[in-house]
Amino acid sequence: MVENKKISKRLSGSEQVKAFLQELEHPMKQEVEEVRNIIIQSNSQLTEHIKWNAPSFCINNKDRITFNFQGKNRFRLVFHCGAKKTQFENEESLFIDESGLLEWVTGDRAILTISSQQELKDINKNRLTNIINKWIEVTKDI
Repeated sequence: MVENKKISKRLSGSEQVKAFLQELEHPMKQEVEEVRNIIIQSNSQLTEHIKWNAPSFCINNKDRITFNFQGKNRFRLVFHCGAKKTQFENEESLFIDESGLLEWVTGDRAILTISSQQELKDINKNRLTNIINKWIEVTKDI
């Protein structure tokens, strides 16, 4: 994990994330950086910063996708609508995940777990980009 958990708030969001990743000690650091690049490239409207001690990606200044580093030899992407509950929490999933990659925790929160380089290759950039853009599309006004 990151030893210096307090990344300076004076840095821009991207600078915060770069500083965080420089300090990150994780067995899948290379894959984390690869997924970050896919996320950034997937939608030009996304911004990034550090939230919940991990890189988080926003649309319209609202957090929507956040890394989670709990557990060894894996990491997760949490697709969410921010920290507050929404009216969709107890509803069915916000969209039909045709990829089958998302684990729906609630109607407005899903998790994608990556536990190996091969798994990331199997997911592939296009499938992940499609999930990201679908998530942004359905949550941008929530």
